Amino acid sequence: MPDGSHIVDLRACTPGPVREILPLEARGLTYEAGGHRLIDDLSLRFEDSGLSAIIGPNGAGKSLLLRLLHGLIAPSGGEVLWRGQAADETIRLRQAMVFQRPVLLRRSVAGNLRYALRHGRNGAAGASVGSSVEAWLTRANLLHLADRPARLLSGGEQQRLALARALSRRPEVLFLDEPTASLDPTATLAIEELIGQARAEGTKVILVTHDLGQAKRLADEILFLHRGRVEARAPTEQFFSDPENDNAAAFLAGRLVF
Repeated sequence: MPDGSHIVDLRACTPGPVREILPLEARGLTYEAGGHRLIDDLSLRFEDSGLSAIIGPNGAGKSLLLRLLHGLIAPSGGEVLWRGQAADETIRLRQAMVFQRPVLLRRSVAGNLRYALRHGRNGAAGASVGSSVEAWLTRANLLHLADRPARLLSGGEQQRLALARALSRRPEVLFLDEPTASLDPTATLAIEELIGQARAEGTKVILVTHDLGQAKRLADEILFLHRGRVEARAPTEQFFSDPENDNAAAFLAGRLVF
């Protein structure tokens, strides 16, 4: 189990993100497919750093909402605004997303990080790339696997690499879609350590998770999504101790929510 000994201080070579694209706001957001409205006139706003966890029953639209906010898909109606404007190339380079199933390049572990550093918004080059790759691999406890093909890693190792690669670009906002689904407790702990460090360094983290224990451990606030709408939003302790919505209370009690 990770004991924290591999964690290194990257603040000297990787300063925290500068606040240039927040707040993130959805206004009247809708998404329809196959004659069904999956995101339904949703409005919300993220203004500061910290970790916001989005939870809810299967089919609530959690992963879909994340993709809409990130800009992977276009809404059927409404808009997503970053500091009052639609996403442009500058904004896209200041956010990142890690998926449940890591999307890795057909390169070595180090090669995946090297590519991200060279093609990020600050375009590192030369010796600085090498030192940054080493630092991030150390932080993710992957340095001993630097030359291994990324796609031959275990599931937990692949997810650590995907997360380190995303964080190496110093995103202001990091979207995480079920990053520890199907991982064992040891791998989950290693991922949660990296997420916690990113949050502590000022990255705004928006996490979709089905794991209520994870939401309790990591989140500053909880958003409960049901049928494409945010039905409840509250600080984590308040949400779990006194949910403000009947559907949220039923969900926390383990009952089916339709």
